[in-house]
Amino acid sequence: MNAQDALAFVHAHGVVLASARGPVPTLTHAIAGEPIRGSWWSHPQGKHIFAVLNAVSADPDILVCRLVADKITLVHRRLWPALAAAAPTFAPGRLARVKQEHSARGHHENSETPFPDWLPAGVLEEAALLDPQAALAALGPTFVTNPGQRSVRE
Repeated sequence: MNAQDALAFVHAHGVVLASARGPVPTLTHAIAGEPIRGSWWSHPQGKHIFAVLNAVSADPDILVCRLVADKITLVHRRLWPALAAAAPTFAPGRLARVKQEHSARGHHENSETPFPDWLPAGVLEEAALLDPQAALAALGPTFVTNPGQRSVRE
């Protein structure tokens, strides 16, 4: 899977985990074409996975955040109005834009832009037109919980 295919994957699913296992699809598994046991860094396609994951994460139509179970999550722009409408149901840190940068020492460091500072103009206005429950449903069945069911938002 190349970067264009990976972007199409995120667009189709709307919300995916970057590499963790969870209740939504995992992009690194899709890139590799198979479930990955252990770290994807040690996978034979590790360098390719890294390149594609970086390209997708850098795309302006992709939000990188910690939405699902506090794991790195990719959300396609088509769902940003729904995400904004449902924002009060999530801990604020879950909706912060996460950007991974390389420090001068060669370490990976995350910088975060709080919600809604990263939202493009007009998205909050679109969100205001949505019912919060309908917005959660638009994000996918993972976000609609039954009484007593543990939420991915916890």
